[in-house]
Amino acid sequence: MKNNITKTMLLGLSVASLFSACNNQLDIVPEGAPTKANFWKTETDAISASNALYALYDQSESFYGRGLFWFINSCDDMVTGRANAQGDNMKNFNRGYIGGSYTENNWVDRFTVIKRANDIIRYVPAIDMNVGIKNRVLGEAYFNSAVMNYELAANWGDERQGVPIVTVENMDHTEAVPRAANVTENYKHAISQFKKAADLLPYFDTYQAPDQGRAHKVAAWGYLAKTYLYMKDYANAELYADSVMNYGKRKLEDNYKDVFTTSHNYGSEYIWSVTSSATGPDGWGSILPGVMLTNGGWGKYNGWGYYLPTKELYDAYETGDVRREVTILKPGDKFKYFGVETTFTPPTAALSDYQFNKYMEPFSYTDPIGKYVSPNGDHNSTSLNVPLMRYAEVVLIKAEAAISLRGAGAGDNALNMIRKRAGLGTKAGMDMTDLKNQRRCELAGEFADRHRDLIRWGDAEATYAKPLHDSQGKVIWVGRKFNPKANHVWLVPQREIDNSKGIIKQNEGW
Repeated sequence: MKNNITKTMLLGLSVASLFSACNNQLDIVPEGAPTKANFWKTETDAISASNALYALYDQSESFYGRGLFWFINSCDDMVTGRANAQGDNMKNFNRGYIGGSYTENNWVDRFTVIKRANDIIRYVPAIDMNVGIKNRVLGEAYFNSAVMNYELAANWGDERQGVPIVTVENMDHTEAVPRAANVTENYKHAISQFKKAADLLPYFDTYQAPDQGRAHKVAAWGYLAKTYLYMKDYANAELYADSVMNYGKRKLEDNYKDVFTTSHNYGSEYIWSVTSSATGPDGWGSILPGVMLTNGGWGKYNGWGYYLPTKELYDAYETGDVRREVTILKPGDKFKYFGVETTFTPPTAALSDYQFNKYMEPFSYTDPIGKYVSPNGDHNSTSLNVPLMRYAEVVLIKAEAAISLRGAGAGDNALNMIRKRAGLGTKAGMDMTDLKNQRRCELAGEFADRHRDLIRWGDAEATYAKPLHDSQGKVIWVGRKFNPKANHVWLVPQREIDNSKGIIKQNEGW
């Protein structure tokens, strides 16, 4: 169902710099700059502040467009597609990528959301307003802050240094907040925020259409399961995965392809996604579908041609797996494009001759621009909400936690749910090898993050040493040297170190 939030949004870093805005998706038009003296007074102010938590989902490429996906592009499922110095250096684990805005804003943008959340946590409790709405607004703040803290920790923190934990208590300090002692401290902080969010937020099915796209209770449970998984606390990962699965109102879509259609944006598999729209002069939301579209879009749309699949990913699917063709286009495949059956032909300059197919549904309609595809090819969002977490990942978290706790076979029920939906037969006694393959095939090309999976499984060094190929077996990316003592985390943007006057320290080993 289409999200039509039309509330005023606040987009500033502090009360003194807040300004409200509106767009067709979240209604964005500047309307002035409230100050502490005239803001944080009413229920409308609180709702406006909660809307601002989602603004960067649209405004910044570093969020869920291509910024964060440059990190995921380092995995073996894809290659850069067309020359890009920042992306190429990242994929090769070369520190030369540092200084590039596509990647470095990932850090500052996430702390921007944390600051907005902290303002809500500080000021909203004192506002005289409807208790249910107050709880929701506070829950949204805790949830969004927790997601940011989790993503910062996963990408930049390890056992040597975590990332700064910025809270209401320390956010006004004149000196920079130093890095946490280790990443476990960050995960614990995110977990405490997810739990507060889960206590305060309503269930998704209580939202009317104007509020779909807001944080909800089951999303907090899902992220709790994933955060515990990253901590290797498998008992709690299983506990919260079970909470989602036993709730009973989330389930796998019957048809895998339906997951990636506009009509199922808020279908049964939805847990959390980037609310997106094609309407308005620029559209709204994630630009990932347009970023993955073949460069030039065959003369009909401004596809950017990044993040192209590899033969290694294509060959990971078993014969008969319906997910392969839903996920990947190869030369000669038929697909619907601008209402016409089209044969997939990659441009000769493309590094790989595959393309991700998962996000192509909005481009399938006759005259899709303005309804399904943004009129602005430089902000190429679509009507499709790009998943950040869906029910299938929760099922896979359940399976991984069960196998890690009780051994081969313990995750069979969960894994067979995934296999059956993929058109595959059931198996017994499945182990981590099966789990890794199913997680790869189910979630390829998504923000679930294959790169981080390989790191946490200890598989990155061996995997990245192997070359990557196109459909004809041609090497398109040579094997890379991955140092598991350094490259498991990314470099902190140098400007953040400089601005902190050295309080924030760089990750070691690069």
